[in-house]
Amino acid sequence: MLPLELLFSREFSEDPYTAYAELRASGPVHPIDFPRGATAFLVVDHEHGRAALNDPRLSKDAAHSALPVDAEQFFGGTMLAMDPPGHTRLRGLMAKAFTAGRVEKLRPRVQEIADALLDGIAARGGADLIEALAVPLPIQVICELLGVPASDRARFREWTAVLTVPALTAQARARRREAAQAFTGYLTEVIAERRAAPADDLVSALITARDGDAALTGAELLNGIALLLIAGHETTVNLIGNGVLALLRAPDQLALLRARPELLPSAIEELLRYDGPVERASQRIALEDMEIAGTPVPKGSWVHVSLGAADRDPAAFEAPDRLDVTRAPRRHVAFGHGLHFCLGAPLARLEGQIAIGGLLDRFPGLALAVPPADLRHHRTGSIVRGLKALPVRV
Repeated sequence: MLPLELLFSREFSEDPYTAYAELRASGPVHPIDFPRGATAFLVVDHEHGRAALNDPRLSKDAAHSALPVDAEQFFGGTMLAMDPPGHTRLRGLMAKAFTAGRVEKLRPRVQEIADALLDGIAARGGADLIEALAVPLPIQVICELLGVPASDRARFREWTAVLTVPALTAQARARRREAAQAFTGYLTEVIAERRAAPADDLVSALITARDGDAALTGAELLNGIALLLIAGHETTVNLIGNGVLALLRAPDQLALLRARPELLPSAIEELLRYDGPVERASQRIALEDMEIAGTPVPKGSWVHVSLGAADRDPAAFEAPDRLDVTRAPRRHVAFGHGLHFCLGAPLARLEGQIAIGGLLDRFPGLALAVPPADLRHHRTGSIVRGLKALPVRV
């Protein structure tokens, strides 16, 4: 039985991959010692993890859970917590507005934002890359994509910090209710403005998205925009931070990527595989008694797929603990798999390429400003893992 406290320990947060390798060596599926006799399971290999991510017997709808569910969970009304056919309809409408073409049109503006941030780092001779680049780049891009004024972006970061972590105390739940109310109130006003005067932004595109006669309802529009804002920001921050640290700790790969910049797109995929921003997929709930890799999973149980463990599985990737920017992109699951594959993956990849590519191009002397042992990670809930800070010299 896997102790729940292990998954939230500091040691595990700093190096989950050693623990995952030990778990995987003893089997692909492990029961978690949840309190009150509830059942939950962690999948730590690539084969069964990837299959579980797209198994129709595993629901994203918390109404099927036999475990206590946080009734105020902010993403509960989004497509992240839905099954077909509702999920299919919502994702289809969202995808009509959030297209690859719309993302690619952002490239010059993303480059312009990144260049300005890199100028600031150069002027200071170094910086905390999380605060100086990884945080401001994606939040500015997603806010511009949605048409949010620059003066309001700090408020979005504050709301995100509250809404994406578990609220374990009455005081924390009160803060989350307050943040949710302010956040949804603000977005409601933005939506009303775009209905009255459409603009060339994603909110206007979502308002006008149609699938035949079907359109997003007011609540669906609000939830969808909130999901894009929060999920689109947090994961990219960690893609940039984790990716840069991985390269700095593998100087041969850093030198190779500098020498061969054409490898950058595949290198981003390798960085996603090696130390991706989302350590575990959000929970699935068993709709029936079933088995995963021969392990009985009772109806109502929670199933967690460790994306980080799956992407370090030696059965799927040769020498998985070695960073290799020449590795041919293949079936990593850093963005999930199947019906719930991350809708924002093209934008995250674009931002990662521009941010990391810009750093390597501008700063040949880029180096850590502190010993690696001094760096600390944090988690958003039990899912997203990234660096608290990444001080560098340039």
